[in-house]
Amino acid sequence: MKEIFIEDKQKYLEDNHPCGPIPELDHEMVCIHCGKLFKVGDYKVIEEDGFAYISCPDAPECDGTAIDWIVLDQIKPKEGP
Repeated sequence: MKEIFIEDKQKYLEDNHPCGPIPELDHEMVCIHCGKLFKVGDYKVIEEDGFAYISCPDAPECDGTAIDWIVLDQIKPKEGP
């Protein structure tokens, strides 16, 4: 596993985002794997087994990728008893 340096992160995101609407670099998201809040522009690109993944900024400690990110206001609090 190795990190790939991306010079134009917005273009890379537009060309390689796996699904849904493409977020802007200044949007705040939460990774559902590690639970951390981050700005999209802090993402990393990790290459593993010949594939490059748009990954959580906490990679490689976190194995979340772009499909594991949600917009902060989409998180609904759990209802208590």
